[in-house]
Amino acid sequence: MHPTTSTPKRPLVRLHTSFRTTLTAIALATAVLAAQAADAVHIDPQHLSQDVKVLSSDAFEGRGPNTPGETKTVNYIIEQFKAAGLQPGGDLVAGKRGWTQDVPLGRFEIQGPVQVTVDEGGKTKSYTQGNEIAVRAAMTGAKSVDFKNAPLVFVGYGVTAPERKWDDFKGQDLTGKLAVVLVNDPDFETGKGDFGGKAMTYYGRWTYKYEEMARRGALGTLIVHETAPASYGWATVKNSNTNVQYDIVRKRPLDVHAPVEAWIQRDVALDLFKHAGLDFDKLKKQAQTRAFKPVELKGVTMSAHYAVDAKVITSKNVLAVRPGSEHADQYVIYSAHWDHLGVGLPDAKGDKIYNGAVDNATGIAALLELGRAYAKAPAPKRSVVFLAVTAEEKGLLGSEYYASNPVYPLAKTAGVINMDALSPYGPARDFSISGSAKLDLLDRLIAKAKQNGVAFSKDSKPEAGHFFRSDHFSFAKKGVPAISFESGENWEQGGTEAGKAAAEKYVNVAYHQPADEWSAAWPFTGMARDLGILYSVGRDLADSSAWPNWSRDAEFRAARDATAAERK
Repeated sequence: MHPTTSTPKRPLVRLHTSFRTTLTAIALATAVLAAQAADAVHIDPQHLSQDVKVLSSDAFEGRGPNTPGETKTVNYIIEQFKAAGLQPGGDLVAGKRGWTQDVPLGRFEIQGPVQVTVDEGGKTKSYTQGNEIAVRAAMTGAKSVDFKNAPLVFVGYGVTAPERKWDDFKGQDLTGKLAVVLVNDPDFETGKGDFGGKAMTYYGRWTYKYEEMARRGALGTLIVHETAPASYGWATVKNSNTNVQYDIVRKRPLDVHAPVEAWIQRDVALDLFKHAGLDFDKLKKQAQTRAFKPVELKGVTMSAHYAVDAKVITSKNVLAVRPGSEHADQYVIYSAHWDHLGVGLPDAKGDKIYNGAVDNATGIAALLELGRAYAKAPAPKRSVVFLAVTAEEKGLLGSEYYASNPVYPLAKTAGVINMDALSPYGPARDFSISGSAKLDLLDRLIAKAKQNGVAFSKDSKPEAGHFFRSDHFSFAKKGVPAISFESGENWEQGGTEAGKAAAEKYVNVAYHQPADEWSAAWPFTGMARDLGILYSVGRDLADSSAWPNWSRDAEFRAARDATAAERK
């Protein structure tokens, strides 16, 4: 019995070993296939075109927050996320995730006519809203703005930068006065100096100038518009500032908003300075030096009256998630803003709907298509979040609210890839990002693009301050590694000449204007190629254990390092 019972054992051992080897081979093959499936993604240009077409149609009324256009937009995004097979990633409702995050916002709208007059040595002149001046609805909560004969003071670039030993105010009391301020920062004209040369610092942003004048107790701010330092024309200023304004709900709004926030045309400023016996260009040059001192426009005052409807509304961020298979409590975020300017002042053709096809139906189309790609691929190790934010056009408010009230911990967020105003044309040989930030996440993007034969080009207009003008900035301020992808201008068909011409035409003719409409002639092939690269970068990060950081000299590094213990 023993020999007969013992003889089958050796073949059984061999069979067991062979079986294990086969299982290992199958597992390895499966892993390879999964990796290949994860990296090889199909982005459909037709999907992109269709999403942009729908979102920028007149039926969506320019996607203004707190309008029927918001309801349609939010519903469309949710429908597409659902159809893709993603899971809801928003606020908890009865213990379950919903598709949205409530974003409470202050809503401010000028009611009736805007009456603005200037007294120039006894002669009264009226300004027309949208022509000589673009007045924003007061965001202080006041029901009206009413003042008479307010003095005007020129404060140069309106900068207080102790770390640069720079002070444009020199103790000037602005109480009850209107501060006249230059746009951008002191280095713009020469490209040299203490503010980064041509690259705009945050001191050059109009948001900083409004906030600084409020901190100093000014009645208000008059920013002098010049196309080159602003990086856009008067049409953009008019359309962005004369419609409904929004802000996050603040306990002390006067800390960041003076009663008056407005822009004036350069020619208007020249006239004001002339009647005060001052040379605008001469003072502008002085303002580029530390020695500059504020100058009152003697004999010139301004008066204004307009009513403001102020209320609190609730807008929506939309979130979907592809849960991670191993580290579901770690996150990679793709983001884009769904809002545009809604319905506003008519253009020369009488069109009042600001469709926002490129800005930013393209970004939302990209977000949706990336969501479809992730849903079809094997689950990533980390969770991937798709975040469509509101009120970017009103000051990055939806992303600011999320960054201050994150649904998913920012310390456990490995990186944010934002998409804003992507090119709907053919492929380019390069790509860029908004601004000149240095961070590991950009290194990853550059390396991945290089594998696909696409080169990195630095921001071609650092003076425009693009880094501070898109939603990744809200995350950067909190320390989260974040970039905003920009389409390249060195086109495969036509080179840089064609790419730059198209970009300039868009800014001049369509940016923040009703002409930003979908075109059947757009191929979206370049955008599809770029999204394949963005997918790969995000996918690699989601499948890794890496935690990218900012460069050691970056202003956002300290905030990131402060949360390092939460990532161990």
